[in-house]
Amino acid sequence: MSGYLAACILSAVSSIYTYPTGENNEIHVSHYGAALFGQPNTITGEKVSEWASESSQVNPEELGEYLEGDILVPAEKGGRNGLLDFSSKWDGGMVPYVIVGPYNTDEQEVIHNAIKQYHDNTCIRFRRKQPDDRDYIKIVNTRTGCWSSVGKIGGAQEVNLQSPGCLSTVGTPVHELMHALGFHHEQTRYERDDFVDILWSNIKKGHEGNFAKVPKDAATGFGVKYDYGSVMHYSAHAFSVNTQPTIVPKDKDVKIGQRDGFSVGDIIKIRNMYNCTKMDDNSHSKPTGSSSLVSGLNSFINNLIG
Repeated sequence: MSGYLAACILSAVSSIYTYPTGENNEIHVSHYGAALFGQPNTITGEKVSEWASESSQVNPEELGEYLEGDILVPAEKGGRNGLLDFSSKWDGGMVPYVIVGPYNTDEQEVIHNAIKQYHDNTCIRFRRKQPDDRDYIKIVNTRTGCWSSVGKIGGAQEVNLQSPGCLSTVGTPVHELMHALGFHHEQTRYERDDFVDILWSNIKKGHEGNFAKVPKDAATGFGVKYDYGSVMHYSAHAFSVNTQPTIVPKDKDVKIGQRDGFSVGDIIKIRNMYNCTKMDDNSHSKPTGSSSLVSGLNSFINNLIG
């Protein structure tokens, strides 16, 4: 499929799969409770530093001793009693950011390529932080793993991308930035049991909570059906205690946990959540990112017309 044809079909599908977001700027996070808050820890950092993409069955962000592996609001931002009911969307899809690092040239390129996927495929715009920006993302490189908060929580909010592990593929920074925009993990959707089986006996003791579902009113789908190919989906062996799968798709012909970049469903969800009804002149019409994007588009269209 040519890039132009893919773009045309993506545009058509986006117009069909719309979601009535209205003017509500709130992102539900109250179901996380106090577990949302904590302190970055070096135990996670050690795991990520020893992680190798060639031999591991999981993604680096699934190694964290945080909520669902990579969701964290540092405790000092806990507010009242360490609870947060809502975060918010970024106004107009504009996200000020600063890269603190330290990162080498290749690592910075991975981060910029992740940002480029947003600029090429959505109306989200990451721009360099200006002195008067109060709310912004601070991309840091501490030995504490891969983690982010969910949605805009106010002030300087960190997205930690420990190198090299969290920058081994462009999909991990794409994943963490989707959290920062307000998206949950795909396998936490309330209807997930219709699409995957969770093998609870294979999950590490004490990590069962990472597989909790979000309430239906948390609105995670944004008009897109359950997406096995989402960059927000856990891998099949996430938090396994015995090298056996913890998540088994009911559709035996799919794979889960890719970190090449956006799926088509991811793009449509972002566009719907942020009301990207009109792409500006700086947006490219051709979907970019992973090779899975075009194959995912084919699958998406086949499901649509099948």
